[in-house]
Amino acid sequence: MNAELKEIILAEPRGFCAGVDRAIEIVDRALDKFGAPIYVRHEIVHNTYVVNDLKARGAIFIEELDDVPAGATLVFSAHGVSKAIQLEAVARGFSVFDATCPLVTKVHVEVAKLAREGFEFIMIGHKGHPEVEGTMGQLDGGIHLVEDVADVAKIAPAQTEKLALVTQTTLSVDDAAEISQAVLARFPTLRLPKMQDICYATQNRQDAVKVLSPQVDLMIVVGSPTSSNSNRLAELARRLGVASHMVDNAEEVQSAWLDGVERVGVTAGASAPDVLVQAVISRIKALGALAVTRIRKMDGIQETIKFPLPKGLKSESSP
Repeated sequence: MNAELKEIILAEPRGFCAGVDRAIEIVDRALDKFGAPIYVRHEIVHNTYVVNDLKARGAIFIEELDDVPAGATLVFSAHGVSKAIQLEAVARGFSVFDATCPLVTKVHVEVAKLAREGFEFIMIGHKGHPEVEGTMGQLDGGIHLVEDVADVAKIAPAQTEKLALVTQTTLSVDDAAEISQAVLARFPTLRLPKMQDICYATQNRQDAVKVLSPQVDLMIVVGSPTSSNSNRLAELARRLGVASHMVDNAEEVQSAWLDGVERVGVTAGASAPDVLVQAVISRIKALGALAVTRIRKMDGIQETIKFPLPKGLKSESSP
């Protein structure tokens, strides 16, 4: 028990972004319209609670299209898929709804356009992440992955006149900038994205952590271990000198973390629902041994972006 806990400060913005909202709504509407089961390639978003909730409603999450029966309805996850997966799904005759985040699709479109102009690509991202696999899978080759500054010296593009940079959308803004500078130093004629590939929600949540960190003694990030953007929030707080823990659910919050802590910051990755945030707040209050711990929401950007649903799932009132 910690009698010193005075305040919980909520980051703003935090939690669901427009791409996650859209992806979950696509699965929800497919279940409503076509009934269970609905097959989803990969976790629709990287959050245990969300995935388990959709499983309970009749969503079946698969990695290989061999596991999808003929004639089934298939949803691609928010992270995007390779061209090969898209073509295989069409060839097998599945009814497909693509929940790829439009900001990831933007990167795919740019890669396809520049590839037709003869460009090779350097991609900053995490090896094995489904978004990276989807983006690199837009082409048969010519995309070179770098995960850190050290990787930049190792890549060997076939030519250097036409090189373009793309990034995973959920990276650390600061890390991506550092690696970009290293790439640019080695390849001065590198073509940079017209607009940075890191998505607005990733940027906003990291900016909020930068503002919140100096105000708190502890940062708790709500997010699943597989969530790239959630991991980046926890790393950023630590880099700023604040003890930080990422939790998948409220039960993971430990009383020892609150020893000597007066102010706790709480944020959530873009795939973490607010119900988990509220449960974490309740847990902190219970462990803090105070009947009333002040809860304050920091000032921050109000996100109003909304992405349209695919044809075939829109209701009459949908945009």
